[in-house]
Amino acid sequence: MTESLDLIPVLPELLVVLAAMALLMLGVFRKGEGTASTTTLAVLVLVGAMLLTWAVGGSERTLTFGGLFVLDPFSVFTKVLLLAASAITAAMSLNFLEKEKLGRFEYPILILLATVGMMMMVSANDFLALYLGLEIQSLSLYVLAAYHRDSAKATESGLKYYVLGSLASGMLLYGISLVYGFSGTTSFDGLAKLFGGDHAVHPHLGFVAGLVFVLAGLAFKISAAPFHMWTPDVYEGAPTPVTSFFAVAPKIAAMALLVRVMTGPFGELSDQWRQVIAFIALGSMFVGSFAAIAQNNIKRLMAYSSIGHVGFMLVGIAAGFADGIQGVLIYLAIYLSMNVGVFAVILSMRQKGRMVEGIDDLAGLGKTNPAMAAAMAVLMFSMAGIPPLAGFIGKFYVFKAAVDAGLYTLAIIGVVTSVVSAYYYLRIIKVMYFDEAVESMDRSGSKALGLVLAVATIVNIVFIAIPGPLLNSAKAAALVLFPAAG
Repeated sequence: MTESLDLIPVLPELLVVLAAMALLMLGVFRKGEGTASTTTLAVLVLVGAMLLTWAVGGSERTLTFGGLFVLDPFSVFTKVLLLAASAITAAMSLNFLEKEKLGRFEYPILILLATVGMMMMVSANDFLALYLGLEIQSLSLYVLAAYHRDSAKATESGLKYYVLGSLASGMLLYGISLVYGFSGTTSFDGLAKLFGGDHAVHPHLGFVAGLVFVLAGLAFKISAAPFHMWTPDVYEGAPTPVTSFFAVAPKIAAMALLVRVMTGPFGELSDQWRQVIAFIALGSMFVGSFAAIAQNNIKRLMAYSSIGHVGFMLVGIAAGFADGIQGVLIYLAIYLSMNVGVFAVILSMRQKGRMVEGIDDLAGLGKTNPAMAAAMAVLMFSMAGIPPLAGFIGKFYVFKAAVDAGLYTLAIIGVVTSVVSAYYYLRIIKVMYFDEAVESMDRSGSKALGLVLAVATIVNIVFIAIPGPLLNSAKAAALVLFPAAG
């Protein structure tokens, strides 16, 4: 492990934040014109940052900024995922912003700033760095949620997200203060040494209380039950491109942050937090599986679907060892491919030029647009976990890790709730192929949406044939959190 004072480990973050400032000045001097060009430049910056992340990352664990920031295979893996998510969702938004006349240059800049916060989150090696990254992300997301300022629903969603997000941040900060007060350090490495090794100390009850508050704050950020209340309203009220962004990039970053916190500073205290994680996982799986059944708005359905998927990923964290974290990382990559594909379809849902969001609006899609319906069907089967599609592989790895860890009840309930959730995924397929269309969808979609949908569908189909690169990368990323397992 090396600790450096140079800026090499943070070059991707510097690229994104400098680009955000440059695009902000460009937008101001051009008086808000050229939103398409600004968004295109932002996408190129995100792709460049993704390539730079691969370039500066290595097999070693490198610290900088006095140990506040860490670069390792785990952070490289998750940063690549969230940068890809940000780039794809930004590209998908171009057609929507143009047709809905919401083209303002601030939109891609907010995405860039939120992405910088996410990158800081997954590389945080101290609670101070964690909180700083989390708030940079959150402030940008609050504005994005209310981006359509002339819409009452968007304003309401932004306000709800802000109020509840502020409450969660307060809980997290209170938990951090308790952790610091009863341990004397906010460093992840310092806490790991305090509770591990030959001279490990027993955690004070106040420290455990702080751990619970930290967990509650992070559970809000991943929209896990019972801290999921904001998710359906924000997903429905926010502009659809913003919803697609919320569904993938912040989820990946927050889940990666939760993994690092649970396995790093609190890694030796798994007996204290495993039951809490298992409880949150159970609640999320139940809420995501049963509450979604009654939904008629497809964005609200995807909100509950995301809660259910978070529950499945938490099963891997509850397992508490390298194979479980490998399963979580595999699941995150597959979750990204499934969700961007589904939201490409949702962004294409137009009737006579206006956006529609009802599940019933998909009726007859199998006849009016067979290619889109077939792609959507593949993605729905994958989200339901039907073999041999990629979604099945993700669930297989997290449930296998739970079984190997002796968490049989959690694994069984996970499988049962997965079967329940298949109902509302199959319902969409039934609507597309067996219901008669009252009004057909517009055929004029953007090339970007078509490309994203095609690639996402192909990835979910062929992944079973070439899983090696993802499985190996996820394993290497997980092992860095468990040096003894390597």
